[in-house]
Amino acid sequence: MNALELQEFIRKKMDVFPTKTRRVAEYLLTHSSKVAFLSISEVADKLSVSKAQLVRVARMLGFDGYSDLKSVLKQALLEQVSPSAAAEEVHKSDIPEKLRRMEQANIEETFKKLSPDSIVKFCEAAKKASALYCMGWGISALVAEWFYTRFTELGLRAVLARRGSMSLLEQTRAMESSDMLIVCELPSYVIEVTEAVEKIYRKGSFVVTLTDSPAAPICRSSHLPFHVGDVSPTFGSSLLGPMFAVHVLTSVLAFNLGEEGQAALAEQKEGLNDERVYYPAYGLRY
Repeated sequence: MNALELQEFIRKKMDVFPTKTRRVAEYLLTHSSKVAFLSISEVADKLSVSKAQLVRVARMLGFDGYSDLKSVLKQALLEQVSPSAAAEEVHKSDIPEKLRRMEQANIEETFKKLSPDSIVKFCEAAKKASALYCMGWGISALVAEWFYTRFTELGLRAVLARRGSMSLLEQTRAMESSDMLIVCELPSYVIEVTEAVEKIYRKGSFVVTLTDSPAAPICRSSHLPFHVGDVSPTFGSSLLGPMFAVHVLTSVLAFNLGEEGQAALAEQKEGLNDERVYYPAYGLRY
């Protein structure tokens, strides 16, 4: 079992793990950079569990023992720190075909995890919210910005929160319990993002998370989690899965807003006919 297969297994089985086992599995996945270079005794001490418990978790994940699991975690760290190492493996075969299939798999995985019920819950929460805060750090900020753009185009009150002149914690001060936060967090996970989300969660705001894994730290403070495919041998994470999710969620929201949403899109379309900005064009769609 390689690193990607391990992550997929945990995603599928996490909910049925006993509480103690789940906590161990979450730690191993989210702290792989530490675990990969710690002894089994050191990890057991950090988690306050026995070494036998770590061995049992490793076997539940399909390994002969803890040492085999540790080897996979080391490989995962290598791929994370040096994406070129993973790209080298792809280079041994047909690069275009492998990358094409990998991105197709990201979209298909995201599609499978976007249940109709969760989409409905997202739309209901967005319509009730006084303001929609969109948060992200690094590459995840691109996803947050697209959420922000779509919400604004629909005439909704949206706020983009990303690292700039103010920290994320500072930007959360204005949030109220009637607001909704949607936060995207792709690896590597950021401590400040986790702390900001925890603060917002304690305020009573509705929190929506978009991540690659239920083991992501922000999922502990989520009312509505969405998980996407983001596997990539280059650039850390692929954005096709997350962007696919943004498009589906906001498109369904547009229909759910009824006449209000259609009026906002019609106004947005009118702007495309402004010849002070755009060249004249026919058949514009929005």
